[in-house]
Amino acid sequence: MSSSEVRNGEVGLFGELQSEPSEARTTGILPSQTIKELIARNQITGNRPIAEEQIQPASLDLRLGDIAHRVRASFLPGPSGTVESKIKELRMTRVDLTSAAVFEKDCVYIVPLLEELHLPSGISGKANPKSTTGRLDIFTRLITDYGVEFDRVPAGYAGKLYAEIVPRTFTVGIRAGMKLSQLRFVQGIADSQDKDIKKLDREQTLVYMDEDVPTRRDWTEA
Repeated sequence: MSSSEVRNGEVGLFGELQSEPSEARTTGILPSQTIKELIARNQITGNRPIAEEQIQPASLDLRLGDIAHRVRASFLPGPSGTVESKIKELRMTRVDLTSAAVFEKDCVYIVPLLEELHLPSGISGKANPKSTTGRLDIFTRLITDYGVEFDRVPAGYAGKLYAEIVPRTFTVGIRAGMKLSQLRFVQGIADSQDKDIKKLDREQTLVYMDEDVPTRRDWTEA
């Protein structure tokens, strides 16, 4: 197999994702190629242009906006409420993130993100902190309007995104444009049961192992 074949997407580890149109895929986490398609169709937009460096192999880095709101407590807006309406109820003070700003330890801040979504009906989202965020012990999770779960974007969601941020160990410096979390996009219902994974392994061999290497079962039976 030549390197040119891999580059052209004719064959290779993920060649099927490179060659087939996104409409032909069924369920699962969307790759960077499809994220770029969503951006090109304005189904993912930003108050500032989305940079190439934000697009990861299977996720999109999310950027903090210019203003943070320190609030009295963590919240979810619920199925009949918006994040902005809850902020008005719970806000203690505004923090300008365009200059040097400090988030106090154990205080709750809500930051509107620069990205906004207009997702198709079959695509949802799952958010998680970036690894650097965890190493700094900054607790963060995603909130949406009418949301009933943290870090989840319902299929077909159209609206703004917000980050809840709570420094756990240190007082931290925060500025606009920082990327503390990332969002994966899911087409269909991608959850798999153990029986489905075992069946797929029997059919396509997901895990390879030398025959002379003892398995967990060998150790148990010894």
